Amino acid sequence: MLATILIAVVAFIHIYILVLEMFLWNTRTGHKAFNLRPDFARNTRVLAANQGLYNGFLAAGLLWSLWLGEKGLSVAIFFLTCVLIAGLFGAATASRKILYVQAIPALAALLALLI
Repeated sequence: MLATILIAVVAFIHIYILVLEMFLWNTRTGHKAFNLRPDFARNTRVLAANQGLYNGFLAAGLLWSLWLGEKGLSVAIFFLTCVLIAGLFGAATASRKILYVQAIPALAALLALLI
């Protein structure tokens, strides 16, 4: 039960990131969330939308794993591992905040799933 809740939380975090990157990047909300200057946000909006789409795929994979139920164990492990790796890479290269928003929730869900 805990693993299911944590997987859903990670999926919804990535849906929120999708919305921020695809639709709100060039707004005050997007600027604040990612600490962006308006001119930078305007110039990078297409790249951000592409990045948001990938976050959506991660969310879709996690929701698919929940939909599969017990048969979705390997799917959940795969997508949580992808999120964890992306979170670690993002924390190392872009912002330490990504460690807390993305990597730690994925790790918690993965551990809950495996225990």
